Amino acid sequence: MDRHPDRGALSVPATAGAGRAWTRAELATDPLVVAPALLGSTLTHGSVTLRLTEVEAYRGADDPGSHGYRGPTPRTAVMFGPAGHLYVYLSYGVHWCANVVCGEDGTCAAVLLRAGEVVAGHEEVAARRAGIRPRDHARGPGRLTRSLGLDGGHDGAVLVGDRADPVLRHPEVAVDPGAVRTGPRVGVSGPGGDGQRHPWRYWLADEPTVSPYRPGRPRRT
Repeated sequence: MDRHPDRGALSVPATAGAGRAWTRAELATDPLVVAPALLGSTLTHGSVTLRLTEVEAYRGADDPGSHGYRGPTPRTAVMFGPAGHLYVYLSYGVHWCANVVCGEDGTCAAVLLRAGEVVAGHEEVAARRAGIRPRDHARGPGRLTRSLGLDGGHDGAVLVGDRADPVLRHPEVAVDPGAVRTGPRVGVSGPGGDGQRHPWRYWLADEPTVSPYRPGRPRRT
């Protein structure tokens, strides 16, 4: 099991938003299936498009790291379906984090969008992320939402169909399964260690926009 992303340069052809749009039916399955399949997909909001390079899967009742572990609340209701919406939450009162809701309606399932490469809207992103190296524009979930211009007002936004905004599209060029890496989720701890029970972080090998790994801190009892 790989615990750290490789740091070389990956040359992957990418055309902004040129792939086939994801459908609700494709997302209405296990997040462990959806998460690796999202790698290389593009997410477009306004004039900005990102190619997804790192994601994390989250379940519900069997996943202590999930916001939906103890059942639905007003904050987490979107995570319980239907699939094809964004779940956006504020992390530590500072960073907005965006998740693709997946799974069957009524179940808790989502995929956190951890990092991406800007493939369109470079000038707009540079203005939003002034002073930040291009490699780091969307390198981390909070940076990703800032680059796309997403915030709490986009919680529940539709990702599929005619009303989609943002728009989620499949890769124009299929990702080589051999380029997908997996390991423990960033900053998540749990019974038995998140890396042992939930190695549900997925990223593209040799991709410089992938965020650095940071283990979770044990919770106080």
